Amino acid sequence: MSSGSVRGGFNQYGFTVGILMLDTRFPRVPGDMGNAATFPFPVRYQRVAGADPDLVVRRGAAGLLPAFVEGARRLEDEGVGAITTNCGFLVKFQRELASSVAVPVFTSSLLLVPLVHRLLPSGRRVGIMTVNAGSLTREHLDGAGIGGDIPLAVAGMETEKEFTRVLLGNEMVLDVDVAREEHVRVARRLVTEHPDVGAIVLECTNMPPYTADIQRETGLAVFDIVSLVSMVHAGLAAALPPRPA
Repeated sequence: MSSGSVRGGFNQYGFTVGILMLDTRFPRVPGDMGNAATFPFPVRYQRVAGADPDLVVRRGAAGLLPAFVEGARRLEDEGVGAITTNCGFLVKFQRELASSVAVPVFTSSLLLVPLVHRLLPSGRRVGIMTVNAGSLTREHLDGAGIGGDIPLAVAGMETEKEFTRVLLGNEMVLDVDVAREEHVRVARRLVTEHPDVGAIVLECTNMPPYTADIQRETGLAVFDIVSLVSMVHAGLAAALPPRPA
């Protein structure tokens, strides 16, 4: 309960994190960051027109930076305390988006990789599961601050038939049970081919509905964008406006 005099300046209040959304129509189940029921606190969404998933992932988000900068500034004007995005591949714009607003920006769960690496014992590598391994380039790793000294093992979902097809094709129907089986299968392959993987980071923001399944299958710690949003929220919750005048 607030008391004393407080200062306004915004139309609505109570949002810690604003999310820049791709321009999509595919279904988003609870656990997906595009489903507001995923979070136990309110988030604010800003749809970026023209940000087609295939354009962002497979075609390098060509020409989309100005639209994402505009979206970030709109979220800042609406009072959010930090801004994230709805696709881990937008980490290539981390520096530009962070420079465009005065609030913290965290474009991707890939930003967690250096931290996760520091958590692991010597000789262990960080596993990355991504929607499309062939599209994950050095540019993305550099944007996330992942240097060449951090050992990685990458597994992509493009080897499967459902998840990547629906997301990058922006299709209307997703078989969640099939998608879950695919995530478990790819995670199993990742740790079988790379037994030195000590923890997994999920690049794709649509993967968190399957995080618990991957944890159960591999017995490893698994980090995702929901982990990161929750951490940032905790760092901001007590500073939400309206603040004392």
